[in-house]
Amino acid sequence: MPSEIPLSKPDITDLEIQLVVRALRSGRLSIGPMVEQFENLVALRAQCRHAVAVNSGTSGLHLVLQSLNIGPGDEVITTPFSFIASSNCILFVGATPRFVDICPRSLNMDPAKVQAAVGVKTKAILAVETFGNPTYMDQYANLAARHELPLIEDCCEALGATYKGRPAGHFGRAGVFGFYPNKQITTGEGGMIVTDDERLAAMCRSLRNQGRPLGASTTPTHGGSPTGSWLKHERLGYNYRLPELNAALGVAQMRRLDEITQKRHEVALRYIRRLGGHPALVLPTVDPESVMSWFVFVVRLAPTYTAEERDRIIAGLRRHEIGASDYFPCIHLQPFYRERFGLREGMFPIAESVSNRTIALPFHNDLTEHEIDQVAQTLEMLIKSESISRV
Repeated sequence: MPSEIPLSKPDITDLEIQLVVRALRSGRLSIGPMVEQFENLVALRAQCRHAVAVNSGTSGLHLVLQSLNIGPGDEVITTPFSFIASSNCILFVGATPRFVDICPRSLNMDPAKVQAAVGVKTKAILAVETFGNPTYMDQYANLAARHELPLIEDCCEALGATYKGRPAGHFGRAGVFGFYPNKQITTGEGGMIVTDDERLAAMCRSLRNQGRPLGASTTPTHGGSPTGSWLKHERLGYNYRLPELNAALGVAQMRRLDEITQKRHEVALRYIRRLGGHPALVLPTVDPESVMSWFVFVVRLAPTYTAEERDRIIAGLRRHEIGASDYFPCIHLQPFYRERFGLREGMFPIAESVSNRTIALPFHNDLTEHEIDQVAQTLEMLIKSESISRV
């Protein structure tokens, strides 16, 4: 029986282990030099002046929205085709997500629909670089500037991507990266806010650290605030800090980022060569001006296939020890969103059509040609079986 091919797995080498051990031996497990080094490396990659490490991408998005004073009565334009955190963070601050439909090629928001959605309650645009694709980020930035709105760039899936020569994280008032184990790089759990806005960065640093004063020292041994009190808190804050061990892992991964993204690019190209031309499959489309940073490899079935047929194919892949999933179920059709906002099927037909037919295939740095062929053969067999069952 063939060994399992997982949906994803992190790329950990001796360098990562060495730096984590170094952090352990330092005796400094929180609020230390590894976090600062990690912040500097990510800021440099995003070509931003400031970076603020946090314990997840979700936390980062929450802090950015709060720092921008977005709250009850406000609306934030965003996509229904994303991981749910990109909308949940809007609810965290008491605001309301205003969903718009997506482009069927890039799977990012349709810029014309973003423009049409801007209203008197709109206080920000939160744009997601779906699956690591940065297409339209410049158009969102231009729209945001025209309407004097902040653009929040959810680049949690896009570290290393560029669009028209500009890196992911550099388009918005702030960008947020995520480092969950299935991402391009991982810190186990973790995230990073990047921005050129010094005041916003300072506010995010305060909020991640229990609301301590702006510009306060981050270590209790140095007093913790301009008045010398580590226990002074000027605002409601959170414990969203990133531990030193996670940051050490991130430093090692950032040193290898070009190697990692190149590996992922090569795996994606192998899939495209192997599955390209299959009449039942739509493969990912990359804009010529985009350098995609591959987060996952998601194919979708042709429009003639139903969600039920897709689900049977995913179940079949799993029976053959091949990791697979549906990426992403539409957020507006999640039970909580349906109940709270009265959302329903048919409101965002492109996102729904795409969502009903997506299949995320195994994707990680060390996927071999043989494994890709095994995945492709099994997928083709299952598609053929569904076609036969229709007769």
